[in-house]
Amino acid sequence: MPPDLAAAERFARRPFFNTIDCLIVDDPVPYKFAGAVSRAEAEAVWVWLARVLAPDLIDSESTAEGTAAVAALQAVTPMLLQRAAHVMQGADADREAERRLRGQLGGSEVWQRLPAVLNALKCAPLLEKARDFGRAVNALPDDEAVAAALQSLPWQDADIAAGLMMATMGEVINPTRLIVAATQIAGEATEAALLRGGFAPLVEAVLARAQNTIPPLLQAGAFTDMDLICRSIDRFHQLARALNGNVELSRPGRWAPIIAALTTAVSERLAPKLRDLGPDVNHALRRQRDGADRLDGDSLLSALGGFYLLAAVRDCRDSLALNELFEETWIRTRQSLEMHLTRNLEALRDNPGDPIVAARVDGGIKMAELRFGADYAQVLRRARDGVGARSAALG
Repeated sequence: MPPDLAAAERFARRPFFNTIDCLIVDDPVPYKFAGAVSRAEAEAVWVWLARVLAPDLIDSESTAEGTAAVAALQAVTPMLLQRAAHVMQGADADREAERRLRGQLGGSEVWQRLPAVLNALKCAPLLEKARDFGRAVNALPDDEAVAAALQSLPWQDADIAAGLMMATMGEVINPTRLIVAATQIAGEATEAALLRGGFAPLVEAVLARAQNTIPPLLQAGAFTDMDLICRSIDRFHQLARALNGNVELSRPGRWAPIIAALTTAVSERLAPKLRDLGPDVNHALRRQRDGADRLDGDSLLSALGGFYLLAAVRDCRDSLALNELFEETWIRTRQSLEMHLTRNLEALRDNPGDPIVAARVDGGIKMAELRFGADYAQVLRRARDGVGARSAALG
């Protein structure tokens, strides 16, 4: 890539010099929220500002980094917002101006989300304080303290509150604490009461964060980051439980259909991974039927990762639509693990020096620890070690 194109791409990939990163979510983003912007939206608006609206205020070729770049952006932000507001007003009044603006931004979707991205820029100077607030919530001693802290935020400006809540929610370990505090302030644990109390930005920050747990679940293949997937499942569970367990959501209302659709989306992405676990266990732990025996390392890794996933789904199943598939997988993996471990331990007794069988036993024990618990795995380790001890004595 030519140097000028490489520099332009680097500039585009760092929208707003990373000052709104805590508000950026990953695609896909089927539900749009005022406080969250997708990476594609942020990059498109950033390039438009620098190349079309305000090339005199933003130097897209600047090599400034860190605090210097941020300070320069903050200095011109009021002028950027003023120019953008003027252009948007013109587009609202003139269809031809609107058509040109849509084209400059790269399409109708970015045009529709332009106010949200500009709101993120407006919030940028306050975002670090919002993150500090989220971290502080984690240390507050009780619900009353959380409620008092929540009331100190600027709820009168819904757009600003949306950005601040999105930044805050990224740091809050237990989102239930904020939701419970909001219902206490609102006087009722209902959707209507939260809306009347001005807490829509808080609830929508929970929904936006829940939606953003979905992209990591799209991973597939031997190099899947199963730890990230399991953390995403747990985070979705925390966020969904904060709403479902503490707010009476109206079925035809604003938020219930969204949380239901997100639950379905998460469950649909996890279901194939659960279905793959049984075949992966069989491929990983049984002797190859054709030709010389060999270890299927990919299946062994996939099966082990699948048990981590199974454990995560077990702990979060109340927030997922996977009960039937989970129960089926839970039973089948018990049966297959017990069968393969018994066979492999017998094979190891017959041939203690076989490294392939030994690797299968070790892998099976790790899976058994996730499926049955540490005590069961310890029994298997003693059985394995006993085979080694007898072999050494006979040798």
